[in-house]
Amino acid sequence: MNRRRHKKRSYAIVAGYCLLLPIAWSGEGPFFIIYTHQMEEPRNLEIAMKNVAGRPRDGNLFLGVITELEYGVTGWWTTEFYLDGQATRHESTVFTGYRWENRFRLLSGEHWINPVLYVEFENISGADKGLLEIVGHDGEADFASPNAEARLEKKREVEAKLILGSHIKGWTIAENFIAEKNVRHAPFEFGYAIGASRPLAFAARPERCNMCPENFQVGAEMYGGLGTHSRFGVHDTSHYVGPTMAWTLANGTRFTFSPSFGTTESSARLLVRFGVSYEVAQFGRLARSAFSGNRGRP
Repeated sequence: MNRRRHKKRSYAIVAGYCLLLPIAWSGEGPFFIIYTHQMEEPRNLEIAMKNVAGRPRDGNLFLGVITELEYGVTGWWTTEFYLDGQATRHESTVFTGYRWENRFRLLSGEHWINPVLYVEFENISGADKGLLEIVGHDGEADFASPNAEARLEKKREVEAKLILGSHIKGWTIAENFIAEKNVRHAPFEFGYAIGASRPLAFAARPERCNMCPENFQVGAEMYGGLGTHSRFGVHDTSHYVGPTMAWTLANGTRFTFSPSFGTTESSARLLVRFGVSYEVAQFGRLARSAFSGNRGRP
């Protein structure tokens, strides 16, 4: 009985810390598609939701929703787990799968260019509309397939990215080069994402505030497909460009927003992205101490 009581108390401690701890500002900036070279702080946990809404010309309005759990294992290794789903007007709401991502920083310290290796496994259906990247010949027509048909297609894919990031005179600049392959069939598909961002102010005020200029980040990102290994290039591919904005409250909760505008015939005319996230500082240490601190006690 005492052990059960201690275990319940441990769960309560962890939950309490999740709700009450000061929350740190994530270093990924206002981007939705682009990854910078910033890694999650060791033992920190970021919980986020990324959403994208769009309406293909020959389909129904949809909302793709992705829930993310990002954990800093070490200073050079960040791991992340995603749960994907979507809802399409006049059709249905479906769970579309999961993703497991790992990022590895290749050089310690800060350099002119900081390389990061990204590896992800995706187990999703053809109905997925999270649109975390655009590769190959992905296009607006892919969004228009009815859920009842698209969910029958299974995609087990491995994705790799080379992430290059720099800090130059207050600007964060990042370039991502993407390669993706279905583990069972299909060719190698390629894509890219580039962008830059900066805060409205660099000097933080000593008092806590929500509307201070340093709480806002602005930038822009551009991304799209680069065909396949047999048809490499920009012919018949989709590309998007748009501004990105982030607002971080004094308690660390961050809101992001970005309208992405299609620039080719294959692209959707508009994708509206919005999200919210918060970071629990030293979650790993708190969880470990909560669950191991009572070992050996009656």
